[in-house]
Amino acid sequence: TGVANGAGLGLLPWPKVDFSKFGEVEEVELSRINKISGANLHRNWVMIPHVTHFDRTDITDLEAFRKEQNKLAEKQKLDVKITPVVFIMKAVAKALEAYPRFNSSISEDGQKLTLKKYINIGVAVDTPNGLVVPVFKNVNKKGIVELSRELMEVSKKARDGKLSGSDMQGGCFTISSLGGIGTTHFTPIVNAPEVAILGVSKSEMMPQWNGKEFEPRLMLPLSLSFDHRVIDGADGARFLSYINGVLADIRRLVM
Repeated sequence: TGVANGAGLGLLPWPKVDFSKFGEVEEVELSRINKISGANLHRNWVMIPHVTHFDRTDITDLEAFRKEQNKLAEKQKLDVKITPVVFIMKAVAKALEAYPRFNSSISEDGQKLTLKKYINIGVAVDTPNGLVVPVFKNVNKKGIVELSRELMEVSKKARDGKLSGSDMQGGCFTISSLGGIGTTHFTPIVNAPEVAILGVSKSEMMPQWNGKEFEPRLMLPLSLSFDHRVIDGADGARFLSYINGVLADIRRLVM
């Protein structure tokens, strides 16, 4: 199509280069997932005016609690492993309730917003064939253990290539976590027709000033990209600060 090659945007044509003139080359076909997601990402990047906010949240207490719960679960033979992503899902669900504009979609003509009364969160999962985004329904109504079980099952399904179309539909917001791999921050691309996405990077111990001295705290870098047509910078900052507050003190989840 015109847009895919840049013609529809009035851009210069893609450079044509015979790479084999300079050395050995090999051509490989992009995977089906690459092709589908590539076209979606291209549209989203071109059509959505992105803004990304960066922050770090103190997850020292959360991690201590999570590890403690995993030990208890092991003792009780519950066959469940609680990962940090589940707490992030719950914190995001709480933030979406507090800031409903983030739980919306903008109409094609850019004139109206559809505000959703349900909270379904997509979680990007890395598979051998590429990235897929299964959707977890009604996250605000589920507990940590229930969500952990669901995440384990769905991640396995995703890696085995057994996700159905309905498993990936109905999302309101996406979380993309690179925590297990690395990076300090990144700029995730909003997953249309959603209006925001949270990127999670690798946590690290850092010195934090407590008013008297520096103390080592486990800090988690977060990157929030959002559609600037729907959300302004101040609301973006409030939303990210809210998530920070919940992750720094998970007792707020029960409030």
